Amino acid sequence: MDRSPKLHFWSEMSLCLLGEASADEVTHCHHHLIMDSHIASSKLWTAKEQFRTMTHTDYKYSLLGTGDDDYRKRPLLLQVDQAPMNLFAILEVKPELPRKWSTPGWFRKVRLCGVLLGLAVTVAVMASYVLTGESKDLLLTPSPYHHSASPPGPFALNLTSVKDYVHLQTVVKSIRAKVEISEGRRLPEFEALVRSEQHMFSVIPRQFLPGFRNPCWHEEYTGANHSDPYAANMYGQYSRSFLAVVHRLRNAFPKHLLSRDGKLYRIRCLPYFYIIGQPKCGTTDLYDRLQLHPDVKFSTFKEPHWWTRKRFGINRLGEGFHARYPVEDYLDLFDQAARLIQGSQTPNRSGEPARPDIVIGEASASTMWDNNAWVYFYGNATSGGEPPFLIQDFLHALQPDARFIVMLRDPVERLYSDYLYFGIANKSAEDFHEKVSESVQVLDGCLADYTLRSCIYNTSVCNAMPVRLHVGLYVVYLLDWLSVFGREQILVLRLEDHAFNRKFTMHTVFNFLGLAPLSQQMEAELNKSPASNSRRPADKNLGPMLPATKHLLHHFYAPFNRKLAQVLRNDSFLWGADP
Repeated sequence: MDRSPKLHFWSEMSLCLLGEASADEVTHCHHHLIMDSHIASSKLWTAKEQFRTMTHTDYKYSLLGTGDDDYRKRPLLLQVDQAPMNLFAILEVKPELPRKWSTPGWFRKVRLCGVLLGLAVTVAVMASYVLTGESKDLLLTPSPYHHSASPPGPFALNLTSVKDYVHLQTVVKSIRAKVEISEGRRLPEFEALVRSEQHMFSVIPRQFLPGFRNPCWHEEYTGANHSDPYAANMYGQYSRSFLAVVHRLRNAFPKHLLSRDGKLYRIRCLPYFYIIGQPKCGTTDLYDRLQLHPDVKFSTFKEPHWWTRKRFGINRLGEGFHARYPVEDYLDLFDQAARLIQGSQTPNRSGEPARPDIVIGEASASTMWDNNAWVYFYGNATSGGEPPFLIQDFLHALQPDARFIVMLRDPVERLYSDYLYFGIANKSAEDFHEKVSESVQVLDGCLADYTLRSCIYNTSVCNAMPVRLHVGLYVVYLLDWLSVFGREQILVLRLEDHAFNRKFTMHTVFNFLGLAPLSQQMEAELNKSPASNSRRPADKNLGPMLPATKHLLHHFYAPFNRKLAQVLRNDSFLWGADP
């Protein structure tokens, strides 16, 4: 009997049923069916129970072994009439060497009849699940936007097989054919922005204090001098670093109040610049090195995520919505820097800044791309299913002169680094390939009915992708930012250039922000500091991604990289994109 891994499960058993099997082969069937009939029923019950407890984000497509795997490790995918039962549970058949039987011939015949009866029962059970619709308890439920086509052959889900790779290449070609990278979008009216966020616009003025480089203003303080202005700040519930700073801010608060015409005022500031993205592109290292400049101060901690998450009540991804953080809580994060700009106040002082050249930064790496919460708060979408407002619309309405820094890297490498950083258990190059394949098909399914912008700003689609494939579509996000801000207000850097020559990158940033040159001592400190937030040793041991995964992702990102290079007029952003 042929023991090839591709041998059809039913053809192997049919030899026994038709009486064409040798004595050893009959013994093999007999041994298999006695053991596997119990195992199959047990696994079937376990699979059904596990499926009932699965959520829509818990499913995983089964990654079968490669062509080099041992037959004992390779599962067989059940088929009906040569058509693969796509996404069905897999029955593992582990062949063993036949045993010699010393029992009399009549007893073997009796046991053979029992084997055939057991086989018939097993086939009937499996057929009933297939033919009566009860198979839904065996299905691994796909994403709502999963690509419907499946490659032919008995190993339809083997993500490392040649047939599957060809299929995935077809999916990527389908995406590239559907994608239209638009450079224009309909901008919302200012009045519509105000109506959607009335409290925010009532707190932040349209004009800022003269004589300050940083956008600041004086806000009337109506509380008592001895009261705690930070007692209700919601960041204090989750940020230990904020709580550590609050104690000092609270004790020094009264002496920083400005008295004028019988009223007390506190200084408030927004950031002068924002590091807006992208995650796993070196933003932490840039943040750490910028802090070495004496005229640069940041929020209490690196990533408040207020514009993208906290103002909507998202504390941690996956936890649902909580109470929304008011804009006052966000402004509290800049109080420490604001007091350095202002200096200590004395009664009736004019309020002129003590250090007017200080600029404040904020470095939430989600600001550039994460607009997924809009659907829950901003009502109807545009005609194409796209968000009516984006983060940059509000920022432009409040701070038309703000500056933004973007750090990018090869999106293929960014995605793998993202996977290694956020993955929890069982990380491997094979698992990464499986998740990439799944994500590509989710996006392709969405693009069949919606625009690219509506898909990458869609919460359901983004949550359905097990890796953040969409974050690497840099040009789509950048064009949306350029729709409201001038090109001179956005500095786009490459991590590859920063890693090669940090001194040059930092001088580019200093010039962009209009900062004074550093002293020689500070220059030396700037260059000798080690890279921040580099890959963990355990992740390095996993090695690189599979060559097939890398090739697939290069092909996927190529048209977006070409468009990015055109927009920036810099071919280094091609990252080896194919012509």
